[in-house]
Amino acid sequence: MTEMIEYFREQGAKGGKKRAAKMTKAQRSESAAKAAKARWAASAKVRSSKAKAKRKEGK
Repeated sequence: MTEMIEYFREQGAKGGKKRAAKMTKAQRSESAAKAAKARWAASAKVRSSKAKAKRKEGK
């Protein structure tokens, strides 16, 4: 099982590099900005749900 995971991880990394090589600088920048925005949005959701839980516990 772990051999399969390693194989797919390696293949995925190769695909990302090839995809980036085909993109223009502007496209890479846009893609990176979109990914960062998605990471921050997910992080905000986690912080928000934790804050809600704390408020609920305090009642």
